[in-house]
Amino acid sequence: MQGEVLHYDEDQGFGFIAGADGNRYTFARENLRREASMARGTAVEFQPAGGRARDVFPIRAQTASSPAATAAPSHTVNAPGARQQQHFGRSAESSPTAATGLWDYFWRALIENYFNFAGRARRKEYWGYCLFWTVALIAVVGIGLFIDDAMGNFDELPAVTVGLCGTFVLATIPPWIGLNVRRLHDIGLTGWLFLVVFIPTIGWLIILVFALVPTQARENQWGPVPAGVKTA
Repeated sequence: MQGEVLHYDEDQGFGFIAGADGNRYTFARENLRREASMARGTAVEFQPAGGRARDVFPIRAQTASSPAATAAPSHTVNAPGARQQQHFGRSAESSPTAATGLWDYFWRALIENYFNFAGRARRKEYWGYCLFWTVALIAVVGIGLFIDDAMGNFDELPAVTVGLCGTFVLATIPPWIGLNVRRLHDIGLTGWLFLVVFIPTIGWLIILVFALVPTQARENQWGPVPAGVKTA
């Protein structure tokens, strides 16, 4: 996949790429195919793996070393018929932008971000997932109760309902954990703080407070400001 470097910290060896699919990916120095300049705006090719970019390399390095390329004046890029530089990511007007609806966030959590623990998640993404997860759970319970009623299972344990609910909850645990980690990143905290959920009595309350904290309206070490958030 092609993309564009949004940020790269040479000292700490990590950065972010805006992919052609409208998503952002993290990468580290060890993910570079070869040592190269990764300045902001560098066009790159990479292999997406969840929320991470692997095998990253600049795709314009060869043309830059060409004598004809170095001799060309900078203003010629605006000449009629000249090929314009591609830009990827949510900040580019011509690039595809990922939808920011409540349902879109829920669906991406299950499809694209199932095991994604990198990047950031705004409050709308968090509560959109919670809303449709609750709706889906109610639907699963309803289906289970209907089947158990048809099978006459209510005299004992409603096995179908219990089985469907258990399967649904277990299947949605990974994206939910990833969402909480990204929500913590979004407010400038380490994802390891999610472990407070195991504190008896108050753990869930602490997680709820984290979920309500507004987005940091600036880029932080876990990524740029999520799409749809107004910056100062």
